Amino acid sequence: MTVTGRTDLVDAMVDALWLSLQSKYAIGDFMDSIAGKLILKRGREKPVLNRHPWIFSGAVARVVGSPVPGDVVDVMGGDGKFLARAYYNPKSQIQGRILTWDADEPIDEPFWRRRMERAIAGRAALALEPATTAYRLINAESDGLPGLVVDKYGDYLVVQCLTLGIDGRKEMLVNLLADLLQPAGIVERSDVSVRAKEGLPEVKGIAWGDAPPDDLVILENGHKFGVDLLAGHKTGLYLDQRANRTAVSHPYLVAGKEILNVFAYTGGFALYAAANGAGPIVNIDSSIEALEQAEKNVALNGWERPSDEYIAGDAFEILRYYRDEGTQFDVVILDPPKFSHSRRDVERAARGYKDLNWLALRLLRPGGLLATFSCSGRVSADLFQKIVFGAAVDAGRDAQILQRLGQSPDHPILLTFPESAYLKGLLCRVW
Repeated sequence: MTVTGRTDLVDAMVDALWLSLQSKYAIGDFMDSIAGKLILKRGREKPVLNRHPWIFSGAVARVVGSPVPGDVVDVMGGDGKFLARAYYNPKSQIQGRILTWDADEPIDEPFWRRRMERAIAGRAALALEPATTAYRLINAESDGLPGLVVDKYGDYLVVQCLTLGIDGRKEMLVNLLADLLQPAGIVERSDVSVRAKEGLPEVKGIAWGDAPPDDLVILENGHKFGVDLLAGHKTGLYLDQRANRTAVSHPYLVAGKEILNVFAYTGGFALYAAANGAGPIVNIDSSIEALEQAEKNVALNGWERPSDEYIAGDAFEILRYYRDEGTQFDVVILDPPKFSHSRRDVERAARGYKDLNWLALRLLRPGGLLATFSCSGRVSADLFQKIVFGAAVDAGRDAQILQRLGQSPDHPILLTFPESAYLKGLLCRVW
């Protein structure tokens, strides 16, 4: 018998043993509803051994058993050894999302509760309340709960179920959240395009309890924001920018300065700058409704700012108009939406970021500040810096990096999952 034949025989024996064990253990027993196993190709085990939580379809040699999409499976190396336990979706390029590397840890309701409790305890340790009442409680893979995002807005929670494995357990997860946190209500905002990659439709509505009021107001570092949990962007507010709103708006940076706030949404950066004595602020966004809420947020905080402007339109066109008119500002803030959704979009996204930053650099007075961001996960921090560097060269401006910026601490980055570091930014002095 050849070596290849001997390997095939061993694989067949392992598969037969697995099927035998499946029939021996009832669901809820030790095997705890494990529906099959993913056998990885030989030599493709390293990411799993390094505790990266994704298993791509190209790494899977075969599937043993008859798992249906969303089922829990064991992940085995090419040598038949246990590596991890994941939920499975053959419809997705990411066929397995790892839940545990412990062979003795069943994926049952206590598992989900423990992971939630750990994430919630981590946020409590940040001591954000009472000055901040809106923040992320569960950050998907970074909290060991791949596909699940939970944000807190005062007495309400907003849940996003981004994967089929989470969507199928949604009712249980919502009930666990209700039990652990006793919110007034839980809103589902699974109306995101990424669900299509999992074979799921977009969903939005009340998942549990009461609907939030239309005039819900939350606090962020003591500043009041009106939020719309059912119709606002993302889950209602860009919570990941909280730390950056503080960093960019220190009084020594913004007091008395003319500020251009591009992709303003409901005025987060502008509100912090106004609190620290900023001069006139021009807010640009494509959404009239968002800008109306931005203006309301100023009133919520008891300020009168008649010199501020709110302009609805295409940001690129408005910046080109200011360039042609010779208009200049002391501070320009760029917080655009995601430009890249896949690898094939990266080149196009890079061109968009470069054009945007080139225009902003042309509008800054000497010694002015540029705060520029990218939330495109496919655009790395290194690539983003190179893009801004290229824009500065083309604009004929010298720029110094004063600070590198990233997502707020309630959006932790899992060290073994670099994809979780999606938000990157630069605060630059421009000459």
